[in-house]
Amino acid sequence: MNWIALTSIEQLHAIKNDNTGEIAAIFKHSTRCSISTMALNRLERSTAPEAVDFYYLDLLQYRSLSNEIATIFQEEHASPQILLIKNGSCFYNETHGSISMEEIIEVTN
Repeated sequence: MNWIALTSIEQLHAIKNDNTGEIAAIFKHSTRCSISTMALNRLERSTAPEAVDFYYLDLLQYRSLSNEIATIFQEEHASPQILLIKNGSCFYNETHGSISMEEIIEVTN
C-alpha cells in the first residue's frame, strides 16, 4: 500500500479541483482508535487498485483538514472513514467496520 500523506489544504484543493477522471481515496484515521486501526490494517493487507491514489489523513494531527473535507465534499465526519473522490465529487463514503478494499475495487471498476 502506497499511502500519500494528506497534510495540507493545498493537497485537498488539488484533489477537489482534479477533473481528469482519476480517483482519490481519502482515509481518515485516528491513531487512538482500535476500530480505525483495524480498518487501516484491513486495507493494508489487501491489494489496492492501481488506478486509485490513496491518501492518509492523521486526524489527531490534521483535524482542521478533516473538517474541511466534511465541508468541501458535504460528508459528515466519521473516524475511521474512507471517501472516494472523482472529478471533484465524493461518490463513495464508508465508515468503521464497513471499510473494505473489496468494495473499493468494486465501486472503482
